[in-house]
This record gives sequence, C-alpha cells and structure tokens, in this order.
Amino acid sequence: MNPLRFSSLSIRNLRNLAHVDLTLAPRLTVISGANGQGKTSILEAIYLVATTRSFRTSRLREVVSHGSAAGSVKATICDGLEEREQIVGLDGSTRRVLLSGKRPQSLASYAVKSPVVVFHPGEMALSSGPASHRRTLLDRIALFVDPTSMDHNARFTTACRSRQKTLQLRGVQAAELDAFEQLIAQHGVALSQARREATKRLVEHVLPTFARITRGERTIELRYQPGGPEDEAELQEALRRERERDLHRGSPSSGPHRDDLVIEIGGFGARTDASQGEHRAITLALKLAELACIAEARGVFPVLLLDDVSSELDPDRTTSFFETLLETPGQIVLTTTRPELIRTPGLDERADYSVQQGRIAS
Repeated sequence: MNPLRFSSLSIRNLRNLAHVDLTLAPRLTVISGANGQGKTSILEAIYLVATTRSFRTSRLREVVSHGSAAGSVKATICDGLEEREQIVGLDGSTRRVLLSGKRPQSLASYAVKSPVVVFHPGEMALSSGPASHRRTLLDRIALFVDPTSMDHNARFTTACRSRQKTLQLRGVQAAELDAFEQLIAQHGVALSQARREATKRLVEHVLPTFARITRGERTIELRYQPGGPEDEAELQEALRRERERDLHRGSPSSGPHRDDLVIEIGGFGARTDASQGEHRAITLALKLAELACIAEARGVFPVLLLDDVSSELDPDRTTSFFETLLETPGQIVLTTTRPELIRTPGLDERADYSVQQGRIAS
C-alpha cells in the first residue's frame, strides 16, 4: 500500500498566514510555537487543499485573512503512482478547485483523491459529546467505503426537510407526505447500511489500538445503534405513524439522523464513566482506526494531521501513542507547544519548523 505524501505546500492569505511556503518531510513534520501563532492554520490549509473543507469552521469566508479578498492553498502530492498538483482557492464563500490544472468531476471525487485524517482538541467530543460527532466519523469512513453514501445522506436530509415543511403548511394528511416518506426510507436505510459497515471496519482496528495506547488498563467496546428501523417498509410505516409527533418536534422521530456509535469502557458508557485521560486515548484510537479503515478502502495510506497532541496525553501515553503511530507507513504533520516531548529516535525523515506570528522558520 502506497502512503500519500505532501511534498510542498504554498499558502496565501489564510488566517494569519500571508505568505508561507513549506517543504514537508516524507514521514514526520513537527511545527512548534506558542498558541495563536498560526500552527493550527497550517494544518487547516493542508486539510483544505485535500478536502475543500475546513475542520475548524463551516464558513469558508472565515478562513481568508482579514483584509484580503481571496486566499489559496497549493500542494504537490504523490501517492506512489502519480504526482499531482491540487489547488483550492477561496473568494469569500466561493471555492475554486483544480486537480492537475483541471476542474474535478465533483467535490466528492476530489475529496477522496488525497485522504487526510485530522485530530484536534475539538475531536474529544467523539467520546464525550453528542452523537452527531460520532455520526460524522462514520460518514467520513463510509465515504471511502461506499462513495454513494454521501449522496444518500444529502437526499435523505432534503427529503426530511421537505416532509417537515409539508407537515407545517398542510398538516398530517397531506397527500405528498407518502412520497417524501418513501424517499426518506429509501435513502435512510442505504445510509444506515453504510454506517453499519463503517462501524464493523472501525471496530476491527480501534480495539487493539486502544489497548496498545493504554497498555491494557481497561477494555473498550463499540457498537452501531440505529436511530430507526433498517428496513424500508418498516421505516416508512414508522414515519407515517409518527407524523403528529414530528409536526411538533420539528424533525422525524425515526431515521439515521438519530444514529449513534455507542462506546463503552470497562462495561460502562464512556461519556460518563471514562476519565479525562481515557477520553483522550479513545479519541486517538478512533483516529488511528479511521486511518486504517480509509487506507483499506482507498488503497492509499492517508496523511495524519495532529494538532497539539502532546497536550492531550500524559508522558507515558504519549510514548505509547508515538510508538504505535510510527509503526504506520503514513506521513504525519503535527503541531505542538512542547517539541521536546516529540521523541522519535532513529527516524531520519523528519523536519522541524517553528511558527511566530504567521511566519515559519526551520
């Protein structure tokens, strides 16, 4: 399996990064500096040029530097078979995307071309926060396992909104509700199947990875919990039966928008029973498992972006985590305020940079 490699990165007018050109090491690039200097923005730029999205905001106009009309990221990328150039330009909320000088067929086809996985402090919500974070994790994996899942998700969401609008305007007996509920059931069941398969693949990797990071202190269990029937006819009947309730609650009572990935540690719910250190270990194990799942599905090992990971683990778990991490073949780009904790003896393919007020230096 070929590991994906970013060899060069050019950032213009994103956040506080006015003009940054960076050469990334094949295995590990460490970017250090105090908080607020631009470390995370470099990771955001890599994520943006790979996926066309930001992991920090859904409003792309926030990514462009204050006072600038537009910003861009250009990267040279190799997956072992080809070297290509990818560019994402932002003009307000408008994206301009080029793949080797040409427009891609779709944003989805572009997003799976160069897979990256990111860990940042907000990802701690995977084990401690609401189910929406865990559904997003499953959807990211499902996108690579079954690219049609993204379309099913979009069509399911549109049908739900149309049904709700009809309920509010025309009541529970409106004739067109049957058609909307048929669409919700069709695409909802397909989305549930994709998420169940994603869970199956995730479990295979997360259990041994968590045990390695925590050195077997407690066991972890994961299972997919559907938010409604996984049969089309049964889901459609449930929607018909729940119209009155859904009119008042504002969304369907049944369906994959209520799915969850249940995480238990030591036989108890992780959200309430895990310690802060265990939440960190669960999250990191999930991210490493996400790497492995995407690698298997895509046939290319993704790039891993780690934002301030050294602050999220104690010294012993940091050591165990990096021992596990460096056994993978992928490229890693990480930020830290404490570069002295990033110990990688024997690793030659490493580059170290420091960032101060948006300027980067070796």
